[in-house]
Amino acid sequence: MSRWQYFAKRVLLSVPVLLFGASITFLVIRAGPLDPVSAILGPQGNPQAYNSIKRQLGLNQPLWQQYIDYMINMFTFDLGESWVLQPDTSVYSLVLSYAPRTIWLGFWSVLIAIFIGIPLGFYAGLNPNTFSDYIASFGGIVWRAMPNFWLAVILMSVLSQSEKFFFGFDWQSFLYATNVTGPPPLGDLTSVDGFLKALKKIAPAAIVLGSASMGNEMRIGRTAVLETVNSNFIETAKAKGVPPRSLVWKHIFRNALIPLVPIITGEAFLLIGGSVLVETVFDISGIGYLFFQAVKNGDMPLVGSLMFIFILLVVLINIMQDFLYTIIDPRVGYDGGA
Repeated sequence: MSRWQYFAKRVLLSVPVLLFGASITFLVIRAGPLDPVSAILGPQGNPQAYNSIKRQLGLNQPLWQQYIDYMINMFTFDLGESWVLQPDTSVYSLVLSYAPRTIWLGFWSVLIAIFIGIPLGFYAGLNPNTFSDYIASFGGIVWRAMPNFWLAVILMSVLSQSEKFFFGFDWQSFLYATNVTGPPPLGDLTSVDGFLKALKKIAPAAIVLGSASMGNEMRIGRTAVLETVNSNFIETAKAKGVPPRSLVWKHIFRNALIPLVPIITGEAFLLIGGSVLVETVFDISGIGYLFFQAVKNGDMPLVGSLMFIFILLVVLINIMQDFLYTIIDPRVGYDGGA
């Protein structure tokens, strides 16, 4: 089986997953406590208006009919319009409006995790049972143990009163005058000032969101390097006189990356779940915040559409993860060459 045949097989196998995920989403939304009609009417709504709006929204139709309509709409990417948050506004418009902030947050969160967690883990693995190894391992455990929502509240409180904690250093006036909370200004990323201002604004939230995965990557990276260093083929390479630098970069690091692939691609799961909490605490106004507001206000089409987008992203990232496995180690997943 070639690499592309394997890729096509993974795509086909993802269809039942999408069907199952969309079906569970529909059942949770329809059978759950969400009541968009009450949210539209408010506390003073009368029963006659309630029934009229319910009929207009199609909520009086049989559940099976609503399910068929929902599945057809999702799989034809007809995501519909918001009912409560921004009535008559398409979900596409809302996603395009809120998504750039989440992408900006996710980009820096992933960079923090990858370019701090993996190098520290590899360094600790190459220098086991040393003082630096103990410090890195202890730091990884501590960062991994701290819940995102708790770290977000603590960091927001500390940075808001940074003059008290950092001997007069004021984070909010450092470089550019910005508050700790609020959406990042993404209007002018092409200029140096605009880029740095947006980076400073998103930095606290990115540190919080990337911290848990950073600890994971550091811990698993250390273990992967230790296992690779003690493997037979490394001993054989040493016996053949392979230079230390070549041994580290071509053999140890490449093989140690294999168990890190699901951790790195798992950043997306962290962003989908963690961004809801982090964006709410820091008032980022991204996709996570939009999803939280949609659930709170009973905006059923928006909740259902965002859940379908999240499921689709998870499935696509799983496919990409399997594909990366075949690139790093061609023995994984299929027989034969590309």
